[in-house]
Amino acid sequence: MKSLFRSCLFLTFLAPALLQAVEIVAHRGASHDAPENTLAAMKLGWEQGADAVELDLWLSADGKLAVFHDADTKRFAEPVRKIKEMTLAEIQQLDVGAFKGAPFNGVRVPALESILATVPAGKRVVLELKDDPELIPEFVRIVKASGLKSQQMCVISFKEATLRDSKKALPEVPHYFLKGYKADAKTGELPQLEPLLALCRDAKFEGLNLHFDWPVTPEFTARVKAQNLKLLIWTVDDAAVARRLIAAGVDAITTNRPAWLREQIQKED
Repeated sequence: MKSLFRSCLFLTFLAPALLQAVEIVAHRGASHDAPENTLAAMKLGWEQGADAVELDLWLSADGKLAVFHDADTKRFAEPVRKIKEMTLAEIQQLDVGAFKGAPFNGVRVPALESILATVPAGKRVVLELKDDPELIPEFVRIVKASGLKSQQMCVISFKEATLRDSKKALPEVPHYFLKGYKADAKTGELPQLEPLLALCRDAKFEGLNLHFDWPVTPEFTARVKAQNLKLLIWTVDDAAVARRLIAAGVDAITTNRPAWLREQIQKED
């Protein structure tokens, strides 16, 4: 009980200071309030005070980048088609706003360039590469043409080969390896931290972006930072979980509700 009381006191007095040291990243933009991965969601993310916005990228059939999360159109249109088998023009015919209500009817998939143009000075964009390494040349072309500084962006991916190729092409831009916390289907074993740290060292990634289910404690975070790496966490819409992660010393928290989460974290219990 005494230990719990001390922890509560710690969070009460230091939460504001700790929050300032943690980036709040708007997941697919402010996606709780606007259609995910759209220009509207990104702009709302900035309005809600996010330190960064996150988005997803696929390569279209005609070699363009589509800002889209799913591998297919199931959530948005019938018949279901795979994004990689559609041209960018076809993808941009999808209505990706209607599911959020009448105010967003007709909202379309944006060009990556239009989103990069919204990034304010001192803010960042987190670029998730959903696809295979074949998207890297077009991705690098757009990023370099954007005029953004390397510290205004970072790249994340579950795909090791894609992330490695991106890091080689954009060595000055921070790269973080994404990893969930699910048991292996064959062995039943949960993923371990040490192999991921070794991967980051070998690939020269700047850190990890882990699901909040990982057992993140101050000791866990210390193991990451001892390797001179950063630790980002996704996707957190629970204030208690966010407070625990902040107390553990993580570097960034991705959320669908940036303004709400920041407000909740700053409140005293």
